[in-house]
Amino acid sequence: MNYTEARTYLDEISKCGSVLGLEGMKELLDRLGNPQDDLKFIHISGTNGKGSVLAYLSTVLSGAGYRTGRYISPTLFSYRERIQVDQKYIEQDALARHVTKIGAAVEDMKAAGLAGPTVFEIETALAFLYFKEQHCDIVVLETGLGGLLDATNVIRTPVIEVIASISMDHMDVLGDTLAKIAAQKAGIIKPGCDTVLYHQRRDVEEVVTDACRHAGSPMTVTDPDSLEVLSTGRDGQNFMYRGEGPYHINLLGHYQLSNALTALDIAALLRRRGWPISREAVMQGMREAVWPARMELARRDPDVILDGGHNPQCMGAIRQALEELYPGKKILFLVGVLEDKDYHAMVGQLLPLARAFITITPDSQRALQAQALADY
Repeated sequence: MNYTEARTYLDEISKCGSVLGLEGMKELLDRLGNPQDDLKFIHISGTNGKGSVLAYLSTVLSGAGYRTGRYISPTLFSYRERIQVDQKYIEQDALARHVTKIGAAVEDMKAAGLAGPTVFEIETALAFLYFKEQHCDIVVLETGLGGLLDATNVIRTPVIEVIASISMDHMDVLGDTLAKIAAQKAGIIKPGCDTVLYHQRRDVEEVVTDACRHAGSPMTVTDPDSLEVLSTGRDGQNFMYRGEGPYHINLLGHYQLSNALTALDIAALLRRRGWPISREAVMQGMREAVWPARMELARRDPDVILDGGHNPQCMGAIRQALEELYPGKKILFLVGVLEDKDYHAMVGQLLPLARAFITITPDSQRALQAQALADY
């Protein structure tokens, strides 16, 4: 296949939907020689903040001299964005070559009477093949949905497991309480492997603590009481953490400070586990990290901010950030949502700040029509 043919192949498989479970993924990887076993991972699950933690940490690791893979979803600018090495997208010819190899394995599975893998499973296998080919020292790996039954959870060589902020989302799949969702997210925790947990609600932390105890996994919890905010504004944020710093991040919003603490605790734990990462590499990586469409100030005067928040917790964080950046101001919101999201609660978070709403229909089969959102 060439790149266009490979993309068409993936698009066709994506129409078949997704299924949680690891058996199909394990079968596919067995037929591909289990490339994931030759890699080391920092594995991140959670509802919100996974991508931001990944952005901070992968930039720090690249700056420290490690060849660092990134695996993220969904993407914003390019399909190839989801698979990166040192912030460079996978090349078109590499993608086409690996998808051709995977396609042959898929046909073998079907010939043996087995179900074909989902598109996310194929994309994950593609990432593993590419990261092995690129001789990555470490891969920062983001789960797709959940954790326990997520396709990424086939890995057997994690260095650190990370649990980011957990909130109510995908309840039809993961469970209708935070405790049930947390149990799914904590399913990535492996015996004896270190775990870093974003400090959050007690009921969530109890679930993760129990999972770590059963797995014999040493756990580090971020400490917001050790955060000292020095300044915050449209030009970024400066802070101290656990008596060290000052650090500067360009990402806006208090919640990005919390995500930064998670990344800093991971970096510190890596150092204790024998990964040389200098203080300068950490400070520079935190300063240079970017994560598009997360409270992104896209232009000024008038200010235009982009954010991909898609659940009530995200909207609450956005509201807090906007109140800090623009106290007393009314804001014009351009909003599109998916029909299966809790848009009632999401809009409720933004209402006190709104001068007006302009509604749009997202480019998705799950989209809520703009007129329906406007009527609400």
